[in-house]
Amino acid sequence: KLCEGILNILEKDTKTSCQVACLEALRILSRDKKVLVPVTTKRNMQILMKLAKLDTVEDPLASVSEFPVIVEALKCLCNVIFNSSVAQKLSLELNLAAMLCNLLQKCKDRQLVDDIKCFDLRLLFLLSLLHTDIRAQLRQELQGVQVLTQALESSLSVRWTEEYKAAEDRDRPPLSLQETDCAIEALKALFNVTLDSWNVHSKNESHQFRYMAAILRHCLLTTGPTEEKTEELH
Repeated sequence: KLCEGILNILEKDTKTSCQVACLEALRILSRDKKVLVPVTTKRNMQILMKLAKLDTVEDPLASVSEFPVIVEALKCLCNVIFNSSVAQKLSLELNLAAMLCNLLQKCKDRQLVDDIKCFDLRLLFLLSLLHTDIRAQLRQELQGVQVLTQALESSLSVRWTEEYKAAEDRDRPPLSLQETDCAIEALKALFNVTLDSWNVHSKNESHQFRYMAAILRHCLLTTGPTEEKTEELH
């Protein structure tokens, strides 16, 4: 009942601070699988998706003041999908993966969006891990390899000297914590999406995998903010 009450409040047009507080409470509650059973419905998933700005295809990202709402809604969706098989099935019906890819594209060339990117990528990782149909959808329909590779390239701030050769800057400072976390989530999602890609048939696929290999090489030469984070990245 508490979760249902929170979602009823979130469905209304409330202040940003109220939305963030409600989402933070829901995120904590959503760690309990038993609590999720009555609230994992199509309507409730759509409420969270709307708050995460996943329901608008053409509109640009909201103002910076609304970014905390987007991040908290994405965190809630991560918990809900991880803990609920019903939510995993609903995510396919609601075309969640396509909306997440679209949100990633909106994050390109935007400032202060690392947290949004990170949890968008984490959600794509969870979906591709827990639902084989979504993994196939990402690979075949949504150009998932390209989208995720571009997200990884952006997180690592890759500069190119040749088509498949990234610039090596040994004096470059370590990645920030946010950049490292984004790169790690992109790598995890890429692993799932390319897991069954043993046979590369088309010229475009060949280009995509050579491009990805160059970025992965660059990743291995990159350091994170701490030794532990660098190890996790590699």
